[in-house]
Amino acid sequence: MINVAVKAARAAGAIINRAALDVESVRVSQKQVNDFVTEVDQASEALIIETLLGAYPGHAIWAEESGREHGAQDSDYVWIIDPLDGTTNFIHGLPTYCVSIALAVKGKVEQAVIYDPTRNDLFTATKGRGAYMNNRRIRVAKRTRLQECLIATGFPYRPEDDINTYLRLMGDMMARTAGLRRPGAAALDLAYVAAGFTDGFFELGLQPWDVAAGSLLITEAGGLVGNFSGDANFLEQRECMAGNPRIYGQMVAILGKYSKFAVAGDKAAVRAAVAELAQSAPATPTAPATPSPEEADF
Repeated sequence: MINVAVKAARAAGAIINRAALDVESVRVSQKQVNDFVTEVDQASEALIIETLLGAYPGHAIWAEESGREHGAQDSDYVWIIDPLDGTTNFIHGLPTYCVSIALAVKGKVEQAVIYDPTRNDLFTATKGRGAYMNNRRIRVAKRTRLQECLIATGFPYRPEDDINTYLRLMGDMMARTAGLRRPGAAALDLAYVAAGFTDGFFELGLQPWDVAAGSLLITEAGGLVGNFSGDANFLEQRECMAGNPRIYGQMVAILGKYSKFAVAGDKAAVRAAVAELAQSAPATPTAPATPSPEEADF
């Protein structure tokens, strides 16, 4: 299955690279304010779906542009596809975008591929078998002090986004880290955390196709991923945070108060895990205690 997903991702990447040679001629339409789709997104998605269903006609498809129109939607096997994550970067000629493909089996992500066609970087993961970049094993970074960490994020861009809240959130993180970065492609951001290029990631408003593949890369690389309160069952909650276990615990302490799910559930064991992480890590400014992650996927 991972080989078929890699084949689909590389084929889609070839379409994207050809279009990038003359990006000004690409037809662009707007789904909503600051949310763009191009003919390249659509062609990439169509080819990915054709490749996946050609190999597995009984599987379901959940894709950014076509939704759940394709495949056998009653299947336990669901391919979650973002054919071009970072469309706004692409149409401006900024070479930071990727193809993201994940396979969820009974709601749990078991296969993941993220392909960066501009650098020919291929990130893959299979449940229980580790995460890889270009066939070399990757691990999350080992830093334990948040103030030494480089954290990736995404800025709000929709009219309904609460920009003032996000500015306070970013201010809290900026004061406690070595720096924030906003590359503009969440799937690639998560792959970079898995590879140890950045130490953590957080963003609001993301969809399952933005984070499904990256979430498996993170956990298979030894990291944790969940919503801002630390709950690992986050796929459709539009909150995503990731990092190595030490950094993740410190991020929960800061971002937890901004989570819509901070009081969801009574997970004493999870809260105890965060407390243990906080005690074992060097002192950093903290917010009121909130739940932390479990090692589960979703």
